[in-house]
Amino acid sequence: MATRAVPALLAQLPNALTIARLAVIPVFVGLLLATDDGHSWPAAILFGAAAITDQIDGWLARSWHVESAFGKIADPLADRLLIDAAVILLWHFGRLPWIALAIPARDVALVAGYKVVMGRGYDFSVNLPGKAATWLLYASLPFMMVTKPGTDWPLWIFWTGVGLAVVALGGYLLKARREVSVT
Repeated sequence: MATRAVPALLAQLPNALTIARLAVIPVFVGLLLATDDGHSWPAAILFGAAAITDQIDGWLARSWHVESAFGKIADPLADRLLIDAAVILLWHFGRLPWIALAIPARDVALVAGYKVVMGRGYDFSVNLPGKAATWLLYASLPFMMVTKPGTDWPLWIFWTGVGLAVVALGGYLLKARREVSVT
């Protein structure tokens, strides 16, 4: 294991960013619910800032060698909760079709399956398609919040992210099947 590259207080910054991302979810939800149609610059800006912290906290944790058990669970959970809140609200406002609810449904399935496979030694590291899917979803959702209803290009980004999320899920399931059946 590599030695921590920063002082102990600074080593907490990645987890603090994750906690901040969790803390802004209710604020984001409130900002979006305060609209009539899901169009909100403040909600989009807050969502975008939270998305950026996801990239920063992971990069800091890896580069400073301060990855933690808390961060490995809380970071992807914060990502999923923020994205799921946006998807559900944008569906509520008619900016996403009902099939987009497959994203939060997938996340519920992953959380439910997490406890089963973790007890059997499965390493739940995020794969490249999963990271790319998250980035595309993080990009598309605030664009939907600031464009007029019916604007197609944010949906193209969104559906590309959904496609990559499906690929990632397939990779997670295959990996879990291999790792869990071996033990």
